Amino acid sequence: MDEREILTRFKAGTLDRAQATRLLAGAATPALAAARKPPERPRANVPAPPGPPATDGRYAVVGLAGRYPLADDPHALFENLCAGRDTARGAPPDRPGPSVLAAGRRGHFLDGVEQFDAAFFGLTPREGALLDPQARLLLESAWLALEDAGCTGARLDALTGPGGVPRAVGFFAGVGSADYALLAAEGRGRGLREMPRGSHGSPPGRLAAMLGLSGPGQAVDTGACSALTAVHLAVASLERGECAAAVAGGVELLLHPSRAGDGAGEGVGAVVLKRLDRALRDGDRVHAVVRDTYSAYRPAASRHPVGDDIPRGAGGFRPRVTRATLARDVGDAGAALGIAGLTAAVLQARHGVIAPAGPGEEPVPWQRARDEHGRDLPRAATVEVDDGDGLVAGAVVEEFLPPPAPAPAEADGTEQLVLLSAPTPAHLVAGAARLADWLEAPGQDAGAPLLAQVARHLRAGRAALPCRIAVLAADVPELLAALRAFADVGKAGGGLRHADLRDGADPLHLGQAPETRDYLAALWRSGRIEQLTRLWLSGVDPDWAALEGPAAGGPALPPPSVFLRRALWLDAGERTG
Repeated sequence: MDEREILTRFKAGTLDRAQATRLLAGAATPALAAARKPPERPRANVPAPPGPPATDGRYAVVGLAGRYPLADDPHALFENLCAGRDTARGAPPDRPGPSVLAAGRRGHFLDGVEQFDAAFFGLTPREGALLDPQARLLLESAWLALEDAGCTGARLDALTGPGGVPRAVGFFAGVGSADYALLAAEGRGRGLREMPRGSHGSPPGRLAAMLGLSGPGQAVDTGACSALTAVHLAVASLERGECAAAVAGGVELLLHPSRAGDGAGEGVGAVVLKRLDRALRDGDRVHAVVRDTYSAYRPAASRHPVGDDIPRGAGGFRPRVTRATLARDVGDAGAALGIAGLTAAVLQARHGVIAPAGPGEEPVPWQRARDEHGRDLPRAATVEVDDGDGLVAGAVVEEFLPPPAPAPAEADGTEQLVLLSAPTPAHLVAGAARLADWLEAPGQDAGAPLLAQVARHLRAGRAALPCRIAVLAADVPELLAALRAFADVGKAGGGLRHADLRDGADPLHLGQAPETRDYLAALWRSGRIEQLTRLWLSGVDPDWAALEGPAAGGPALPPPSVFLRRALWLDAGERTG
């Protein structure tokens, strides 16, 4: 039974919601089966917790991703903020469909929203063309945020919820428009045969089905407050113990001229949140801490800026990231406005820089305040968005000051097992080239600690997909040589081994044997890297996170997966007549 038949039966009432959800989880194209399906490895029985865990009200941002006007990732957004760059321009001339702005008007637009990598997410080009571009952008951002958190591989399985159910990750998304469906409805008069699948509120369920997530999910439409309301719901779900981690974000695209005007904006972003104590226990890299989230109706007269009487940049100054603050960078970005503000606050707190608040200002160093004992206090910012009708959503973002910890052991130059995988050979070649470029980037410390951190993250933090390469390297130059050779010709050699498991993996079904887990652990303890490598290349996926223990939280994370996007739009489909 395919997805369309499942949805048809659900709408007709012959399937209830629970039945439809279970069937949809198994109906997706199997190209990403390794990523969305928990591996068949034996697990210890985990007793259900007696109730929601106690929290101290602080939640770690462990993953971050997004695309904004003239900024393809959060770091480019931060650079635009610090430069005071105005991203306003005319409507993109190469975007399919009618121009959303009249001549002479300016808005803040994303580039290439018609492009999508359907194959990466296990979809056919036709299925990709029928998926709302907002849902496509959310899928990409959620995936990249989970990769940034190191949670698309074995560590994703370890995120257990009530009753020990794996992959207990919630997904809460602000989505406020349905322009693509409106374009399709207007296109029926021109012969378009099919309508986009799902509603503008379907992305959380779709991502959960594709990745086999078992946590709660909800789409939110509260106007400009949507993304921060999604963050508020994610925090509440974590506090109740419904999930071990949560993805929260928002998306806004202007695809129809009925909604756009001067200053209109677009964007997409996502964060991965965990309880702070859980993140520290798991060894996660913490971008920042979120606390005091809210979403409520509030009279305008009761809104009081915090910290405005303190000089800008001084210790104790708490900047407020608001609609006005973001006007030059993302414009009136609707459902994505709050996640853009949260991202801006996270990066300013992490880098210790306050971006210009208006024209003519310069970025300034952000000094920490000190307590009565002279200890540094974390920098803090308030992010707040209102919808114009009294609804206000917000959060306090704090810098993360890690507790004192022993210095990590020095890497001794031991050979490191570097594993890289992708859904197709083309993705694998592109991924090898991107990793090589990143290793050679100016300012990159190509020493033994970098190699060890990258190798560990790729093993335990990334999904094991069908097309695979494995390299045993003693140093970064050796790894670089192997990656460059593979990227140039697409074949193994020079110490690099390759496998394509799209037609079948683990022919002996070792992954299903209860004894396999103990066997793999014994190989790891004995340093049998060659045997582990061969097993991985045959489709037996060790639980690297369990074998290696908590991560060290090092700063060196390899670049994200490569999306090989192509134009997929309604007009590419068949027409009647």
